[in-house]
Amino acid sequence: MSAGGRPLGRSGSRARPGGGFELAIWYLMRLTGLGLFVLALSHFIIVHVLYDPVDQDAAWISERWANLSVRTADWLMLLFVVFHAFMGVRTIVQDYTRGGLRMLTTMVLYVLAIGLFLMGSVVLITAPRVLPG
Repeated sequence: MSAGGRPLGRSGSRARPGGGFELAIWYLMRLTGLGLFVLALSHFIIVHVLYDPVDQDAAWISERWANLSVRTADWLMLLFVVFHAFMGVRTIVQDYTRGGLRMLTTMVLYVLAIGLFLMGSVVLITAPRVLPG
């Protein structure tokens, strides 16, 4: 049994939820984890392997972010990171809190996640206009 009293699966991990919202979160956590693996690895390879970091000045960043597919990939990475991180913390909150504290903490997490996602989206949308080049 886990700390929250839920049964563990065969491998010692949390068992898949029965259905509804929790099952959707369970699947989305796995999909965003896979998406993060692909996006973060490709981002790392592009920025640190294919292009010399010494040549990456503000003009290079502006040129890179002027490409819609690059900004879309960066926005998806932001979306996946925020969702995956905050839903992971939400799972911990669900395991270790009860009652009003659980509801308050969960609501604070949702507000923080939406706020960080909106701030990151604003940066990704406006950055090419802000940087010189």
